[in-house]
Amino acid sequence: MKVAVLQFPGTNCELDTVYAFEKLGAQTQIVWHKEESLPEDTDLLVVAGGFSYGDYLRSGAIAKFSPVMKAVKEYAANGGKVLGICNGFQVLTEAGLLPGALKRNEGLHFISKHHHLKVENNDNIFLEKLNKGDVVNIPIAHHDGNYYIDDAGFKELEANNQILLRYTDENGNISNPNGSVGSIAGVCNKEKNVFGLMPHPERAMEEVLGSADGVAMLEGFLA
Repeated sequence: MKVAVLQFPGTNCELDTVYAFEKLGAQTQIVWHKEESLPEDTDLLVVAGGFSYGDYLRSGAIAKFSPVMKAVKEYAANGGKVLGICNGFQVLTEAGLLPGALKRNEGLHFISKHHHLKVENNDNIFLEKLNKGDVVNIPIAHHDGNYYIDDAGFKELEANNQILLRYTDENGNISNPNGSVGSIAGVCNKEKNVFGLMPHPERAMEEVLGSADGVAMLEGFLA
């Protein structure tokens, strides 16, 4: 399997992402944002975390204008699998590839810690290795991770099983660290080929780092 990892100025999780997928046996290639095409044999495109363009203006708002994003949109429109992690999630919402938006955390502070997530829907390639209701422990690290969508959009997400993950405690009870609507930590598009989440599964690949729960999340793409 070939995984392309998108890199903008300010991206800082591309090597973590490469490590995670190579650990699972995938081949990887980092793609600079000025490229106008993606590698032809790409099986999964990951928009890695970090602070694209320093998060100036609004997180992900400048990155969406990078030359490579035209190819990303075409790839997604043709059914290609896309995963946005943290800042990558912000980029995908700004580019219109995922519904909703990410705004400043409710507490107005940067949050960096492990946090539990409950799997809301696993009828997708991303989370098919997990069971609905499973609770995983995944690091979060964000300042603008407060997911927002209006009432109509929220109802549509629920109706289409597009809510992937919610922030909870270890027992699966809602525990919202940033004010996200419905405690949402991750969503997908209606077609279930574009995925986004604020937590960092690529940082949860080994128990020595506090959790290996990211393995079951990412290996769904390798099925």
